[in-house]
Amino acid sequence: MTMSPGSAAKNVVLVHGGFVDGSGWQGVYNLLKKDGYNVGVVQNPTLSLEGDVAATKQVIAAQEGPVILVGHSYGGAIITEAGTDPKVAALVYIAAFAPDKGESVNTLIANPPPGAPVPPILPPQDGFLFLDREKFPASFAADVSAEQAAFMADSQVPWGVDALGGSITDPAWRVKPSWYLVTTDDRMIPPPAQRAMSQRAGSTVVEVAGSHAIYVSQPQAVVALIEQASAAVASSGQ
Repeated sequence: MTMSPGSAAKNVVLVHGGFVDGSGWQGVYNLLKKDGYNVGVVQNPTLSLEGDVAATKQVIAAQEGPVILVGHSYGGAIITEAGTDPKVAALVYIAAFAPDKGESVNTLIANPPPGAPVPPILPPQDGFLFLDREKFPASFAADVSAEQAAFMADSQVPWGVDALGGSITDPAWRVKPSWYLVTTDDRMIPPPAQRAMSQRAGSTVVEVAGSHAIYVSQPQAVVALIEQASAAVASSGQ
C-alpha cells in the first residue's frame, strides 16, 4: 500500500526490545522507505526503562510532523511511556508488552499461565540477562532462517535487569489510539497474554501466525499494520 504524500502520518519510529538491537528492523525499514515513509530506528541501551524512553524521545524529536511509534516486545513498555509525547499520533505494538500505570515487564511476566512456554532466560550475570544461546532460535525466532537465528543468538544485547523493573507512570495507550499484532506461535510472550494486553488497551488487533521475531521473519505483516495505523490517523485528521 503506497501512501501519497500528506495522506498519512509519514514518520515512523521503530523501538526494539530486549536481547536484540535496532538492526533487526531492517526489513520493516526497507518496506516503509519504499512506501515513502520517514523512518527513525531507536538504539535502546536497555539499561533502564527511563534511559530507553529518553533515547526514544530523542528520535521522536528529530521527526518533522506526527509520528507512528512502534514497539516490539519490551519496546512496548518503552512506547507506552514515551508515547505521551505530543508528536506521537498512534502506537503500534508488535508482540509487545503494553503495561498499565505502575506495571513493569517484571510484573507482567511474574505469573505465567500453567503450561505456557517459559523463555530460556539465564540467571542474571552482573545485572544483565541473556537467553540460552542453544534455545534462542526455538523460543525467539522459530520462523527465521537457522543461519539468521544463530546470528541473533550469538549477537545478543545484554538486557539490564533494571529495565525490566522500570514501571509505567502514564500509559500512552489510555490517551492515544493503538494497534496490536498478536503472534499466535509466540514462545516468549504467550498469545493469551498478548490478547489480554491488547484488549485492555483497546487496540485494533491483527493476529498473524508467527514467532516472537515476526518483525524479522514477516516484515510485510508488520508494515501492513503500521500503514493501517498511519491511514487511520490521517482520516481522523490528527
